[in-house]
Amino acid sequence: MSLKAAFIVPHPPIILPEIGHGEEKKIRKTTDAYLEIAERISKIRPETIIVTTPHSILYADYFHISPDLKAKGDMRRFGVRNLTIEVEYDNDFVRVLSDEAQKDNIPAGTLGERDPGLDHGTFIPLYFINKFYKDYKLVRIGLSGLSHLEHYRFGKTIERTVEKLGRNTVFIASGDLSHKLLHDGPYGFTEEGPEFDKQVTEAMKKGDFLSFINFDPAFCEAAAECGLRSFLIMAGALDGKAVNSELLSYEGSFGVGYAVAAFEVIGKNESRHFDIVYEKEQHEKLEEIKSAEDAYVKLARLSLETYVRTGKYAKLPNDLPDEMLTRKAGVFVSLKKHGQLRGCIGTISAVTGSIADEILRNAVSAGTDDPRFSPVTEKELDELVYSVDVLAEPEPISSIDELDVKKYGVIVSSGYRRGLLLPNLEGVDTPEQQVAIALQKAGISKKEPYSMQRFEVVRHN
Repeated sequence: MSLKAAFIVPHPPIILPEIGHGEEKKIRKTTDAYLEIAERISKIRPETIIVTTPHSILYADYFHISPDLKAKGDMRRFGVRNLTIEVEYDNDFVRVLSDEAQKDNIPAGTLGERDPGLDHGTFIPLYFINKFYKDYKLVRIGLSGLSHLEHYRFGKTIERTVEKLGRNTVFIASGDLSHKLLHDGPYGFTEEGPEFDKQVTEAMKKGDFLSFINFDPAFCEAAAECGLRSFLIMAGALDGKAVNSELLSYEGSFGVGYAVAAFEVIGKNESRHFDIVYEKEQHEKLEEIKSAEDAYVKLARLSLETYVRTGKYAKLPNDLPDEMLTRKAGVFVSLKKHGQLRGCIGTISAVTGSIADEILRNAVSAGTDDPRFSPVTEKELDELVYSVDVLAEPEPISSIDELDVKKYGVIVSSGYRRGLLLPNLEGVDTPEQQVAIALQKAGISKKEPYSMQRFEVVRHN
């Protein structure tokens, strides 16, 4: 017994007649596709159904697996009181999966349960499946804030658990697509919305799971997508397997993308180990990046790598440009891993005797002292991309109209509180956004009086 099939499904509450009251007819293709996969699942007769859902408990650095023996869910938060589902969990599977995740150094388990009730990302798939088949146990898994690659790797751990237990299993990846498809939709419109849906549904159609891993996190955020990380865990569970891929339906009638896709396992395919392919491609890209780094970025890399490996600060190389040794300035060092921020620490004005010393100090801080992240480990060093921003002297401004998010960073001050935001950041498109984020970082209310300064930077990457 093994993983027989996997399915991508959306979870709009309005698709249920009890909630839609006729509006569900506007997404009839989605309903028909849902009924088709539910019938297919009934023919497989799985012992275990795994559901990954964006609306279960979500932690930044941990995959939550639902514990307990049973769980119930309802649609009361959507205005319906008499619609309920009760399921039995596959506790043996949960126990073994938690153990296997620990072996793989993947942070996953049953700790931190806050709400045992079934979320609508789980409830809606089961609503359709239960019309045809109920003789299964459930494994419900939440997503995390970890990288795309970590989600894929967790899927591989899930697949190994399936094989170890010999379960006849089906995988359900619950998730909507972009929430930004229509100007008059509930979440508005961005150009990235329909473009994301176009790209991700094309990948579903082809079974191109490498594209799932390669999606730029900033692009995904701009598109306000919901389910990609759910799909990535599913893709990992299908690692190394040959699949028949079908995109059964796609609709965006309400300004949110709904896709239904099916992946039938038909054998093995050694070319479909997409994490290995991705890591090879990333290694080649990183080598290109490293070969093009200037003295500023090379010093930041040397500084953090030396400190992580030896616990000591690096010595300054002998061949640094004079400007780095004789000029003082504030410096920010930023780290990214797989396209996601991994650390950023800097100084608004110089606190050391030179730009070089500022880089040495702040590179270590970015990797070890950023409170948003755990310290960088030696294993991660070869996966990091660095950038170094050297700040010009700030100048006071009296109006937000004097800002340009591409050219100027901003500093906001109120008493002893100060907040800074660098220029030309992904996802920051207006001065209003820039100032709002800086105020939030400083803990300054918009209603309080505050002053502003702008500054330019020279970015090295």
